[in-house]
Amino acid sequence: MYGLDRLSLSTIRVRLIAALAAALLPVLILGALQSAIGFQREGQALRQNLGFAAERSAATARARMESADVLLQTLAPGAVGFQCAQRLADVKERIPGYLNLVRFDRLGRVVCAAGGVPADPQREARSWFRELVSGREFVITRDPGSSYADEPAVLTAARATRYDGAFDGAFAAVVALSSLQPQVTDPSLPRGAEVGLVEKTGRYISTTDVHAFPRLPADWRAKVDAAGALVWYGRDGRDRRRVYSAAPVIGDEVYVVLSAQSPGLLSWARINPLTSIFFPLLTFVLALVAVSLVTDRVVVRWIAYLQRIAALYARGRLSVRPVQAEQMPPEIRELAETLEDMADAIVARDASLRDSLAQKDALMREIHHRVKNNLQVISSLLSMQQRALTDPAARSAMSDTRQRITALALIYRALYQGPDLKRVDLRPFLEELTAQLVNGELAHGLAVRTELRVEPLVIDPDRLAPLALFAVEAITNAQKHAFAQRGGTLKLEFFVRGDEAILEICDDGEAPDDALVASGVGRTLMTAFARQLRGRAELVRNSEGGVTARLIFPTPTADRPAAARGNQAAA
Repeated sequence: MYGLDRLSLSTIRVRLIAALAAALLPVLILGALQSAIGFQREGQALRQNLGFAAERSAATARARMESADVLLQTLAPGAVGFQCAQRLADVKERIPGYLNLVRFDRLGRVVCAAGGVPADPQREARSWFRELVSGREFVITRDPGSSYADEPAVLTAARATRYDGAFDGAFAAVVALSSLQPQVTDPSLPRGAEVGLVEKTGRYISTTDVHAFPRLPADWRAKVDAAGALVWYGRDGRDRRRVYSAAPVIGDEVYVVLSAQSPGLLSWARINPLTSIFFPLLTFVLALVAVSLVTDRVVVRWIAYLQRIAALYARGRLSVRPVQAEQMPPEIRELAETLEDMADAIVARDASLRDSLAQKDALMREIHHRVKNNLQVISSLLSMQQRALTDPAARSAMSDTRQRITALALIYRALYQGPDLKRVDLRPFLEELTAQLVNGELAHGLAVRTELRVEPLVIDPDRLAPLALFAVEAITNAQKHAFAQRGGTLKLEFFVRGDEAILEICDDGEAPDDALVASGVGRTLMTAFARQLRGRAELVRNSEGGVTARLIFPTPTADRPAAARGNQAAA
């Protein structure tokens, strides 16, 4: 019962929460859509910013190379003489990013340099040198033919001419590629960006984090050369999704590649908690929790309280009152007041019914008492008439009739004296009935000893009357035939065996053989009383030579006495 009550109370809470959830669901969906749109916009902004950053980085590197051209053009006319090497060394020290400055003659031989220059007999035939000879003013190459530095670098060379414009060699600067690589601390780069330089073959020259750069797409150079920059998504060495951007730094020789982490929706929501789905979801959950708590405190607990009061009313404790009704909400307080009014009405109605039942009980007891008195008056009249008769047969018939009336009077006395007007305890009734019938014959001087064994049973008057009259006929028959000359022992037993109840009245007299088959008024009445109980009557000879009158009938459905029920429960 308690589980059902809890289930019904939970149903109220669940329905309110479901209603609120349905009301807030559009807000939650709208918040999710706004978060998704914001995530997409931020992703687009990240792509654009990374592309712009790659282009700015490439432009910065190209500007550095152009500044190298200006420097070489400035230094070229004076890069001869006794102090040429010292002057170039001073310039190299003052300007970071330059690994070496070299002056070549028209045959490609080293005139002077700021540092060591590797020997290259084929320098005059190198493509970059031949371009200067043919009249090109400035050349940039990643493959000068020999290694001019111990780290990745690019060679920039400017054409040197004599006063008449004839070719007079070249002035070259070895620029470290690391100086062309953007710094990750650059505020123009996206937060957490990584930087790398890559050759046209797709091999990375240098990176700030080798795990942040994957293998480049197969057609990346064509797309970069066509659009000037390229932005794409990929997986890094740690299998994290990142966005990449590439732009050319030195023609089609060197490219700058930028890498930034591309957050997923959940990680983006963690980074942007107030503008993501977290805030609408938190609002949704808090609203549901608040409704659940308020429902429990304002509605459910008071309904549970009233259920406990109603359960007490159901058990008959109508004096209990909902004393906490003043703390309830007005609607539930009205229900508590209605419940209290109902209890008062039930109490008043119960009192009225009890009064009516008491009056009815008193009236029925008075009726039974008067019927018993009237039957006793009739019995007394019959007794007076019996004493006036001289015929023995008439006196015997009158005595039998008086005993039957006495039995009926005893029934009515048991009804109005007992606690229940509709039930009679069989054991004391049979004891008193037997005592009255036996004591009535003591005046004749016959000593009759009685033995009674009666199982407890509560029986209604409709069954008690034929049973009592059967006992009267059986006891009277024993007094006439078994105890008329010498007295004896009368045994009365009543017991229940499953669906059948059995009443046996035995005597120890010497019954003739025709006593079991003789038909008379007593035998006829005993058979009629047995039929009235839907049972059967038997007369058999017992082991002591007497007669046993047996009444077998269906067990009454009436309850057994309270004492018997208690004993059975204890058993």
